[in-house]
Amino acid sequence: MRRELITHFIPKAPESEMFRNLRTNIQFMNANKELKTIMVTSTMPGEGKSYVSANLAVVFAQTGKRVVLVDCDMRKGRQFNIFDVSPRPGISNYLSGVVEQDFRGDISDVSNFIQDTDVENLKVISAGNVPPNPSELLISEKMDEFITKLKQICDVVIFDAPPALIVTDAVILARQVDSCLVVTAHSETKMENIQKVKEAIEKVGAKVSGIVVNKMPTSGNRYENMYYYYGSIVAKEDANIFEKYINKIKDFFKKNQVDNIKRNKIKRNHASIHHHNNNVIMAEGPSKNLYDDIKIDLKK
Repeated sequence: MRRELITHFIPKAPESEMFRNLRTNIQFMNANKELKTIMVTSTMPGEGKSYVSANLAVVFAQTGKRVVLVDCDMRKGRQFNIFDVSPRPGISNYLSGVVEQDFRGDISDVSNFIQDTDVENLKVISAGNVPPNPSELLISEKMDEFITKLKQICDVVIFDAPPALIVTDAVILARQVDSCLVVTAHSETKMENIQKVKEAIEKVGAKVSGIVVNKMPTSGNRYENMYYYYGSIVAKEDANIFEKYINKIKDFFKKNQVDNIKRNKIKRNHASIHHHNNNVIMAEGPSKNLYDDIKIDLKK
């Protein structure tokens, strides 16, 4: 728990500041509409969607907002482990109407499935028992009812959804939320997978609000001249490469959300930069292949 909830246990860490910037960027991109529901997914397993969901929920709660984090990965939920709460009952139990014999309370009351955490203003709904039909549960009228009820009792609801290219759950959920984020892993996620997720979400009338690049590398032992790009720490001499990287991303998505990238020169000591390696960047579409292509072009 302590290792993954860095925003709670080490609020002054570089990653914690990155998550706060991510929160600000999400709010900025949705400034003209009500933002109460956010879905976080990924292209494939292992890219860090649950880590991002959990820490994003924490930084929203730290602003005083009442936040509920819902683990919608009913096949392989992890939030109960991250927050050290019970794995059941959870959303699958509420939607299916099937609970264990020791359940006490009204099964139609959402509040009976919400669990407290050690983080002030933040509560969690676990994934629950693994159902035979998660996708059907998410597309049901009861899911619409579930979201409506949560919006009435809290300020922000964050959904940790399964990887979008593995099952259809995230695409189903995308049409029901205000903002969709796709988590990718630097040097792991393929550009074609981002394209597939984007197209799938758009087919249901939703939109990818942004891409979160997780596992961004720091640059060796060069700690003095660093630049801050939407939460990613990049050495000054790598800034031109990263600038071209962002421009490629902007061209790919044909949008303007990344135009407001701020370059804040910051200094970190050796210990803080070397110790933290799960940097987060808010942008519009990263990939290992794209980054490698940029490096090759610069060498010509």
